[in-house]
Amino acid sequence: MEKNFIKILLVEDDINLGFLLIEFLESNGFDVKLYRDGESGFKGFQKGQFDFCILDVMLPNIDGFTLAKKIRTENKKIPIIMLTARSLQEDKIKGFNIGIDDYITKPFDEEELICRIKAILMRVGIDENIKDAILFKIGKYQFDYKNQMLSFYDSKKRLTAKESEILRFLCLSKNKIVKRNDIMISVWGNDDYFIGRSLDVFISKLRKHLDKDPNIKIESIPRVGVVLSDKVN
Repeated sequence: MEKNFIKILLVEDDINLGFLLIEFLESNGFDVKLYRDGESGFKGFQKGQFDFCILDVMLPNIDGFTLAKKIRTENKKIPIIMLTARSLQEDKIKGFNIGIDDYITKPFDEEELICRIKAILMRVGIDENIKDAILFKIGKYQFDYKNQMLSFYDSKKRLTAKESEILRFLCLSKNKIVKRNDIMISVWGNDDYFIGRSLDVFISKLRKHLDKDPNIKIESIPRVGVVLSDKVN
C-alpha cells in the first residue's frame, strides 16, 4: 500500500528559507503548510491535522519556544524539531525541557533535516500517524510491519525487529535510492563503521527472504545507498 502524506507544520519567518524548505520537503513526499509567525502558526496547528512540527526559534508575535509549549498543551506526542541560528546550550536545555524532539542549527544541510525527520518518525512509530504504512505489497509478497510478518502466498516468515525496520524503510521509498546513513540513523540512531557492517548483513538477509520473486531486487549502490526495486509495483 502507498503511504499517506505526512503533514508538516512549518513556522519560519524567513520567507526564502520557508519556500526552499517547502519545495525540498514536498519533493521528499511530505505535505507542508508554511506560517510566518508564531501566532498564525498556532492557529494553523489548531485548525489542521498535522503529524510533525518544524519551528523556528526566533519568530514574530510568539517565539518558537512559546509556540512549542502551546503545541505541547494541545498534543503531547507530536514530534517537534526546532530551527535555530544559535547553538547555545541553555537554549537547547530550554527546548528539551518543553518536550521538543530535536534541534537543528542554521545553516543546515537539507538532507540532514530529512534524515532527522525520518529518524524521529521511526522512533515515535510512524504507523500511528500513517494508517496505510503498516501493510506493504512487494511484488508477490505481503509485508505486515506491525506483526513483523512477511508472506509469500501461504508461506509466512516472522522477521526480526531490525529486519522489519529496515524493510519498512525501504518500502516507504520503493524504487528510489535510500541513503545508507538515513537507514542507520533511523534504525540504530548512529551511522558509524560497525553499524554499516551490520546493515550489510541485514540487507543480505532481506535479499534471501525475498528471493522467491525474481521481480524484486535489493541493490546496494557503493558509497550512495540502497534501492528496493519492484518491477511489478
